[in-house]
Amino acid sequence: AGAKEDSFNVLDLAEYTKNRPWWRKIFAPSSGSSAEKYNVATQLVIGGVTGWCTGFIFQKVGKLAATAVGGGFFLLQIANHTGYIKVDWKLVERDVNKAKQQLKFHSSGNKMSPEVKSRVDEVIIFLKKNVILTGGFAGGFMLGMAS
Repeated sequence: AGAKEDSFNVLDLAEYTKNRPWWRKIFAPSSGSSAEKYNVATQLVIGGVTGWCTGFIFQKVGKLAATAVGGGFFLLQIANHTGYIKVDWKLVERDVNKAKQQLKFHSSGNKMSPEVKSRVDEVIIFLKKNVILTGGFAGGFMLGMAS
């Protein structure tokens, strides 16, 4: 049987990106802020539009969640009143007290793990570098929640 050799072209991605500045612009991680890339009006528009979309979706999901929780609570009260279910209130009280104690314990230490602290620091640095974008997002979010 005759063995047929297949030839493949190998693409070295590192070499490819060196010759293509547009590739680096799109896919390379940039450490710079949006202030270096966009003017003030563009930053406000981007922040405002994404904020409005987020606020609008947050409002719709919030209403749905509130309806589901309220409806579920209402149905549980009806089921409890009619005798379909019995609630062990002593067990509920014990679990609530245990949760309170855990919250007191965690809040008294007030120490964050190093992973959480590094993430919080990254977010703060991003917010400081992108003040205009963040302000636009906050304003858009409020408008989205109101609409």
